[in-house]
Amino acid sequence: MAVAVAGILSGTASAGDLKIPLPKRSQVTPVQRLNQEGVDAVRHHQYEKAKTLFYRAYLYDPDDPFTLNNLAYMAELDGQVDRAERLSALAARQTTDAVIERSSLPQLKGESFRQAITGVHDVGMQVSRANVGAVHLLSQGRGSEADALLQSVLAQDSRNPFTLNNLGVAKESEGDLDAALKYYSAAAATHAAQPAVVTYNHAWRGKPASEVAADNAQRLRKRIENETPQEQAALLNLRGVSAVNRNDWTDADHDFRGAYALDPYDAFSLNNLGYVAEASGDLETAQFFYEKARQASGAGTRVGLATRRSAEGMKLSDVSEDSDHIVSARMDQEIAARHRETGPVQLKTRDNRPVIEPSQPPASPASPEAVPPAPTNPQTPNP
Repeated sequence: MAVAVAGILSGTASAGDLKIPLPKRSQVTPVQRLNQEGVDAVRHHQYEKAKTLFYRAYLYDPDDPFTLNNLAYMAELDGQVDRAERLSALAARQTTDAVIERSSLPQLKGESFRQAITGVHDVGMQVSRANVGAVHLLSQGRGSEADALLQSVLAQDSRNPFTLNNLGVAKESEGDLDAALKYYSAAAATHAAQPAVVTYNHAWRGKPASEVAADNAQRLRKRIENETPQEQAALLNLRGVSAVNRNDWTDADHDFRGAYALDPYDAFSLNNLGYVAEASGDLETAQFFYEKARQASGAGTRVGLATRRSAEGMKLSDVSEDSDHIVSARMDQEIAARHRETGPVQLKTRDNRPVIEPSQPPASPASPEAVPPAPTNPQTPNP
């Protein structure tokens, strides 16, 4: 992640053998003052104030590297990853020998701007950017994508409290509460004091990352303890959709069937069983479950997470009806295709496997007259 910095100018000028040292500190310019005030605002978590100050500095000098870097920092806070990268690249291109006077990272004070910005953008940058991107994805309800992004950098820093906490948020959004609790607990165990800045929940800003994770773990434990069968079914449906989105059909089928077992009259459970049947080619079963879903309780509920983004926000009954129409159309197409076929008719089982008939017809059974009578157990006559 970028850091907010403000600097002072330093350097030397020479002409032949004559060397004239420039003063280590020069009078603070309006741009430097605005950046310094902006950094102080960031330290006090006054982010809107900081943004205003940095933009005012930009109006004074749009090429100032400190201002560009600070605007990149604010863009990251807002989840504007592409904009942050462009501004950071512009800041890195500027030639300056200035040193950092103030920074949101205290350890950077006194370093040259060039060395500091290079170090910040090399060491741990992938992890930081992944977390910023993940927070942006989570705010859009794209938990599966955030999960995949965070998993890609977890190996680089397995104890990063932000990665662990954000993975917990992603897993919880996917319905995998056990995994979410594991990540929250791991983040809390780091006892990290770094304050959370880029967050999914704005109420977390400024709090230590491990404290945020501990609060999440405690809340989630209570949620798990008080779950009803209907809530468990809803979570399994959520997990199943997430599994489909990562192309894991085995887990999806297991989760959807588990949800149906817990709540067989729920519209989402019925619809999702229809979806699995349709994907496996069993169109008649799919049609059966879609029809049941439209008539079930909760059919009027709007869809949250779905395997098709266009379905999100629609009523479940409308989604099931659309799916039913698609299945009916497919069935009509298959019937029409069979009618156009020539040659012998091939028998198939319900799961579409061809029936292999024996090369020789079975021997016909013997006529009833040729069958010997069944043995009996006659009573022994009296002597």
